Amino acid sequence: MTQVDLALMGFGNVGRALARLLLAKRDELKDRYGIDWRVVGVAGRRAGAAINPRGIDLDRALALVGRGGSLAELSPSPAPAGADFVRACGAQVLFENTPVNYETGQPAIDHLRAALESGMHAITANKGPVVHAYRELRDLARARGRRFYFEAAVMDGAPLFSLWRAALPGARLLSFRGILNSTTNLILTLMESGQTFDEAVAQAQSIGVAETDPSGDILGWDAAVKVAALCTVLMDVPLKPQQVERQGIESMTPALLREAREEGRRWKLVCQAEHGAGGLRASVAPERLTPDDALYAVMGTSSSITFFSDVLGPLTVTEDNPGPETTAYGLLADFINAVENRGKS
Repeated sequence: MTQVDLALMGFGNVGRALARLLLAKRDELKDRYGIDWRVVGVAGRRAGAAINPRGIDLDRALALVGRGGSLAELSPSPAPAGADFVRACGAQVLFENTPVNYETGQPAIDHLRAALESGMHAITANKGPVVHAYRELRDLARARGRRFYFEAAVMDGAPLFSLWRAALPGARLLSFRGILNSTTNLILTLMESGQTFDEAVAQAQSIGVAETDPSGDILGWDAAVKVAALCTVLMDVPLKPQQVERQGIESMTPALLREAREEGRRWKLVCQAEHGAGGLRASVAPERLTPDDALYAVMGTSSSITFFSDVLGPLTVTEDNPGPETTAYGLLADFINAVENRGKS
C-alpha cells in the first residue's frame, strides 16, 4: 500500500468537490490501486489555511468551510500563505485550484513551481500556468522525476491531454474545433429560448455557472485561454491568449438568435485552431451553425471538441453538462496517473 500525503490549495467549489470525491473513492483507491492518502495541508482564499503533518480531517474541513468557519482551527500552529504554504506543508502531491489569472498565470505558477522544487507531483485545474509556464513546469517536473498534470484545465474531467499523451502515440494534431466555454453556451441556449442577455447571465450566475463578474467568459477570454493551452501542449506551439483572435458574445441579441432559429441555424461560440503551411491560426468567435454541424446540438453547459490528426478521421469528445464534480474527477485521474507513474510527463 502506497501512503501519499496531499495538500489542497484552493478550497472553493472545485477544491471541496475534490475533497468529497477523495473521501468517496478512498476504499476503491486502496483496493484497486493500492493507494491510500492523507491530507496534510488545506488552504482557501476565504477560509484560511491549515497544516498538520499528522493529517487533517477532511470531513471536518468541509463542515467548517460550509458554515463559514476558518481552516486555521485545524492547524496546530499558524500556516503561511502562498508558495510558503506549499513549501511548509510537507506533501507529496499538490492540488492547485486557485482562481485563474488570464494575463500572467500567477500566483498559481509560483505555487506549482514551489511544489515541484519541493519534490511534489503538481496537479492543477488552473489554465493560467499551462499557457504561461508550460515548458518551464514540464521541464522542471522531468528534472525532479515528478509529474505536472492538468487534465481538468480545459474540459473538466474529459480526457483531452491524457488522450494525446497516452492513447494516441505517433499521432500529430493538425487542427481542432469545439465549444469549450460552458457559461457562454448556457447563455446562448437560454437566449434562444427567449430570455434577454441580462436575464440569461443572471440565471447562469444564480446556478453557479457564471462568476459574479462574468466578463472573462462573455468577452471570450476563458475560451481563448483554453485554445492557447491546447495549442501549447498538444501542438507544441507556445501561444498566449492575447495571440488568439477573439470575439465574445457581448454583441449577441435575442433578435439575432431568433433570426438564426427561423433559418434553422443556431449561434455558438466556436473555438478553433489549425496548424497549416502559413503557421498556426487560432480563434474564438460566434458562428451561426447549420444542423449538420457537430456542434449544433451542444446545448446548455455541455462542451465538445473535434480533433483532426494526420492518422485518424475526426475524433470528437463531448461532455454533457459538467460541474465541479467532473472537474474534481479530472484532478483525481491525474493523481492516480501521477502516483502510478502512468503515461509520460
